[in-house]
Amino acid sequence: MEENIPDATDSGTSGGFLETLQTIGYAVLIALLIRTFAYEPFSIPSGSMKPTLLIGDYLFVSKFSYGYSHHSLPFSLPLFSGRVMVDEPTRGDVAVFKYPSDTTKDYIKRIVGLPGDKIQVVGGILHINGQKVTRERTSDFIDRNPSGSVRRISRYIETLPNGRKHFILEENGDRGPADNTPLYVVPTDHYFAMGDNRDNSNDSRFSDVRFIPRENLVGRAEFLFFSIDGTVWKIWSWFSTVRFGRMFSGIE
Repeated sequence: MEENIPDATDSGTSGGFLETLQTIGYAVLIALLIRTFAYEPFSIPSGSMKPTLLIGDYLFVSKFSYGYSHHSLPFSLPLFSGRVMVDEPTRGDVAVFKYPSDTTKDYIKRIVGLPGDKIQVVGGILHINGQKVTRERTSDFIDRNPSGSVRRISRYIETLPNGRKHFILEENGDRGPADNTPLYVVPTDHYFAMGDNRDNSNDSRFSDVRFIPRENLVGRAEFLFFSIDGTVWKIWSWFSTVRFGRMFSGIE
């Protein structure tokens, strides 16, 4: 009488495969938890936040800075409404939020107006609650395009009412299309955000963005972990295109 003896080799292979799948599953779960509740990576695709953030910057956004909404979840799953563990942004924070007109898109701008604030731009100067925001001329920003040509752009240090300082650019002087605006009053549970590249930013000065609902906040930009002036997938060109001086630096 013959006995069916299990193949030890097949059993070991099957067990090893299941263990590998289990390990991958744990890794994916941990990554999702970190992305949802702690830090999420983002890349900068446009120049609206120059000179603070450049095209090709990669940064981490802290998801816990402002509490959590359903936009904190992967794919903005609508599992709950409102915001939990709420912590208000500080004026001057660089924040990632869902574009109000299309919440599938992420935007990154600087929060300059808090609920109840009166915001207006007059002759290129930001006014908050009737007071001019201090703006001091500094050295030009040197901008190089892919062809290698160089432009010099007027750069200023702007100081917000709470003392937060940051650089802004005024490429068209104070004659840009959004350098004179109506007076805006920021509604409850909303914020007013502007790009640091003032003449090249679609932000709260324009009707398709306007006020940022609290629920749309994703998190606060914390620090850069990578920066490249080129295509990230061309690893062979990293030596000449990686901006090593910007890596692992905080975002002011």
